[in-house]
Amino acid sequence: MVGFYALLLVPGIWFALQVGQDDSVERLVVRTDPDYVATQAFAKVFGRAETAILVAEAADPYAPAVLKRLDDIERRLSEVPSLGVESVLTIFRRTQGGFKPTPERSEAFRKFATGTDLFARQGLVGERFLSIVLSLDARTPEERHAVLDAVDRIVDPTLMDPKPLVALRKTGSPYINSYFEDATRDAALRSFPLFGAFVVGLILFLYRSFRALLAFLVTIAASLALTVGYAGLSGDVITIVSSLVPMTVLVTCTATLVYIHSRFVEHPEGCSFEEHQEHTLANKFLPCTASLFATAVGFAALSVSRIRPIREMGIWVAAGVAITWVVVFTLFPAVQRILRTPTQQERKVRGGKMFEALAERLPAFTYRWRWVMVPASLAFCALGAVALFGLPGVVAPMSLESDALEYMDPGTRLAQDTRRVQHLLPSLSVTEVWLVGPPGSVVRPEVLLGLDRFTRALEADGKVGSAVGPTTILRLMQYVSGLGDRLPEDRAGLEDASAQLENLLLQEPALRSFVDVGTLSQTHVTLLSRVDRYEEFLELDRRITALWDGAAARDPALRPFRVSTLGTERLQAKIAYHLVPTLLDSFLLTAGIIFVTFVVLFRSGPARLMAMIPSLFAILAMFGFMRLAGIGLNVATILIASTVLGTSENDQIHFFYHFLEARRKGSVEAGLRHTLLIAGRAIFFATLINAGGFLAFALSDLPPMRQLGILSALAFVLSMVADFTALPAALWILGRHKPDARSPAPAAE
Repeated sequence: MVGFYALLLVPGIWFALQVGQDDSVERLVVRTDPDYVATQAFAKVFGRAETAILVAEAADPYAPAVLKRLDDIERRLSEVPSLGVESVLTIFRRTQGGFKPTPERSEAFRKFATGTDLFARQGLVGERFLSIVLSLDARTPEERHAVLDAVDRIVDPTLMDPKPLVALRKTGSPYINSYFEDATRDAALRSFPLFGAFVVGLILFLYRSFRALLAFLVTIAASLALTVGYAGLSGDVITIVSSLVPMTVLVTCTATLVYIHSRFVEHPEGCSFEEHQEHTLANKFLPCTASLFATAVGFAALSVSRIRPIREMGIWVAAGVAITWVVVFTLFPAVQRILRTPTQQERKVRGGKMFEALAERLPAFTYRWRWVMVPASLAFCALGAVALFGLPGVVAPMSLESDALEYMDPGTRLAQDTRRVQHLLPSLSVTEVWLVGPPGSVVRPEVLLGLDRFTRALEADGKVGSAVGPTTILRLMQYVSGLGDRLPEDRAGLEDASAQLENLLLQEPALRSFVDVGTLSQTHVTLLSRVDRYEEFLELDRRITALWDGAAARDPALRPFRVSTLGTERLQAKIAYHLVPTLLDSFLLTAGIIFVTFVVLFRSGPARLMAMIPSLFAILAMFGFMRLAGIGLNVATILIASTVLGTSENDQIHFFYHFLEARRKGSVEAGLRHTLLIAGRAIFFATLINAGGFLAFALSDLPPMRQLGILSALAFVLSMVADFTALPAALWILGRHKPDARSPAPAAE
């Protein structure tokens, strides 16, 4: 068996090394989503360039010394491969015969930049700033990193010593995506070694054996390598969410091994090593299989999510738990036999006396306080539900977080620069209006006139800050030529504009990103706005449709065009819109599957219901804590409910399996004592493993990951507390049982 796994790990590790990383917004939406499909189709026509922005703040942005430094930066940036550089200074240099930072040329540039509202609407100029737009033609995260590193080598000296500028700020999706990738990778590099050290220390403390530790580590390593290898084989990538998968599999595997080995070390006299191992596996096979099955199917329920990483995470964890089940019941027993891991006949296991005392006192304690424990648990559940879903007219539902800034450490320079740029620029949210018409139609004079009127109507709308399309470039050329910033509307002037557009398509790369050069049938208008919620995007769609209908009625040449709207900010808002439905759908499905597992496993009706109490109490109480701490729902914390329910139910399955095992022949009190003696220690240490594993994420630089780690650890501890208090108390109440009668103490003579 060990030789088989040694061979299997070779391809497993190779495929594991093929797993990439992608934290872009597009990865958050499922492939079948209509907006995602449209975004992919749009990218095939107009490219997939990511846009970053540099904002230079200065008391007088047109001062010669300021322009000299910006001119030097732009010239050096223009030499970086796969990077496009656009600014008002670039346009001036290209159309006005170059630029030298003399007082005369600087004053000419001031008049050029402020002589029209075209530049201000696009956020290229402001009262105290000038902007440089960077377009990255990077197809992979590695290519993006290479381009950004080249940019940083050029601009970082100015960031450190900005004079004569006030500040130079950099932001945009390339920087934000790179930040998430680096932070996710760094969190893994910190959390996994920390959890590994925690497991090593806990196993040595609990079982006091290096042979037992080695058996654990070999099994855990095989399970993890094959799980990540599955991801590489299936083409999955690591995102801000799916980085949780390895840790989830690690804690599930380790906790299951603790359940098995804690039973194994209870080796009675007169029984051989092999016979006792077979008895242990037979005794733990059903509860471990049931709990792993419920965990796997519970996480697989996340596949109903419309958020792609959550869907992929659910499938990946389900596959990892299935792999763990096979490894635990094949490799671990084999390694146990090879190493002859010691039992309590050779050395005592930690915690034995403590759980003997707990088993002796806890049943009577929970009976005495049953009418306090159960109502208190239900009250916490109700308060947690109100904190999450709200109470009409009294409490608003828990807030949703979808802005990338809310996923970043506010103390980082990137977060601070991004917030400052959002304050300076009139509009940042991008919406693309994609227009598809007959071949050759985009350059027809009457179509250009209609597009120009449509673009200006969009700019006049209160929801839109600016609208940039192919006619915007033509208006700019008019302005550069000294003819004003409006297109001519007479036939001759429009024909000249049409001819000019066709010539510019051959010369200007920036314009080719607005027109499909091959067929001249497709174009788009880029809108900048302050819209950020999905409902607002839907309202913007309705406004765009109404304006288009009006433009097509006025200019019949536009009628053959098909109009659609898309954009990454729209996708981001859609994710937030689906966060709560994702929570409800996946959680209810997970709870239903686990309940069905309890129905199959336990014949007792009360047991089926009460087994859910600890997990529900922990989850809802945790949401109440989130509300008090001001923590909102995001793409990470939304997973806590399903994660905790899918993982902590293992404790309840083992609890009730051993309780019913003893209850068939004895009283409720005897069943509780047997459960606490057989499974109590395993439940306690498995909870420590679950909590410790997720608590390692508290070291992450990403606030959602830190919150997930702390809140999950809290929920696991709360679930364990409920296992030992509310669960026995509910058994006393629903079963109407009483503790066993105590024999009176003998009278003193």
